[in-house]
Amino acid sequence: MRHTDEQIEQAVQHFAQLADMLDPETVEVDHTGDLREIAASSEAVRADEVRLQEAVQLARAHGRSWNQIAVALGVSRQAARQRFTSTTQPRTSPA
Repeated sequence: MRHTDEQIEQAVQHFAQLADMLDPETVEVDHTGDLREIAASSEAVRADEVRLQEAVQLARAHGRSWNQIAVALGVSRQAARQRFTSTTQPRTSPA
């Protein structure tokens, strides 16, 4: 199940609040550094995904083919097109 950016951001904020409330003197938790790293890594992945989508949109706006984009991504043309078609503006063909 894919989560929206808003859902991910809410989860990150919720975790940060919970982690800040933990008192090592009263809670049986050694540390939360590993969980904070997971949250930070998740946020970085989300930000990189947004950058990638924007880069693909820009390449399409500049007239790049799905084949060229696929080569840059290291995937098949079909995989690139399926993944990013919903995030790019449809190209109009001449009538």
